[in-house]
Amino acid sequence: MTATITEPRARFGDLVAAEWLKMRSLRSTGWSLLIAGLAVVGINVGTAYDTYHYWTDEGPAGRARYIRDGIPLQEAFTANSSLVLVLAAGAVGALFLVAEFRTGLIRTTFAAVPARRPLMAAKVLVTAAVMTVFGAVVAGGSFWLTQAILAGRGVGVPIGYPGAWSLVVASALLAPVSALVGMALGALLRQSGTTLVALFVLMLLLPVALSDDRHLTAVVGHAMPYKAWLFFAEPGGPDVLYPWTSTGAWLVLAVWPVAAAAVTVFGVDRRDL
Repeated sequence: MTATITEPRARFGDLVAAEWLKMRSLRSTGWSLLIAGLAVVGINVGTAYDTYHYWTDEGPAGRARYIRDGIPLQEAFTANSSLVLVLAAGAVGALFLVAEFRTGLIRTTFAAVPARRPLMAAKVLVTAAVMTVFGAVVAGGSFWLTQAILAGRGVGVPIGYPGAWSLVVASALLAPVSALVGMALGALLRQSGTTLVALFVLMLLLPVALSDDRHLTAVVGHAMPYKAWLFFAEPGGPDVLYPWTSTGAWLVLAVWPVAAAAVTVFGVDRRDL
């Protein structure tokens, strides 16, 4: 009688460790995150320093008005820096998956681990964890540095200031949300150029194109991650026609990464290579 040897299934912890090793061994990932982080922080710090350098002292009333209008928080994480963060994080997430399809390494990976769903789940988990830490460092560093600069003119605000924590957390979440959306698009499209174009259109171009002057487009815009972040970065005034809520904005930032993770896990599982 011939004994049948059954190879044990890979444990999920081992899959996570393998995906972490893949990401860590890619030098381009580390350099991309470093350059993106420096660019994001540099944009915010440059904006704060510009305010510091050209500040004209208007007295206590001027400083109070500057803080009341929320300008310190807007300079803590500017719209320009958010665009860089979304594109950079989305590109990292997309290429972490698409690169395996482009080089053919995914065939070897699936041959070693036929269970695609756990493998993709591990890839999603590693990406989400790395990009969450990255986002937290960038958002927290931007806030601390910009407010330290503005404090030189008496207009910096502490982290306990109303809206500060929300801005930092929302800005930090932009990184993992964008990375997972990029990965989901990569799982569907499987081509680097097409995926990056789709990422730009979905995450940046579409939210900007959706007008706040019509109810339908305003509601659709509210459902986009960039607009959800904008709610905390540049809160609208009483003249906003169709206002949104903080609960709705947080829900958007929570639902998008979950949906993107599901697309990645089940999309790859149901398609041929």
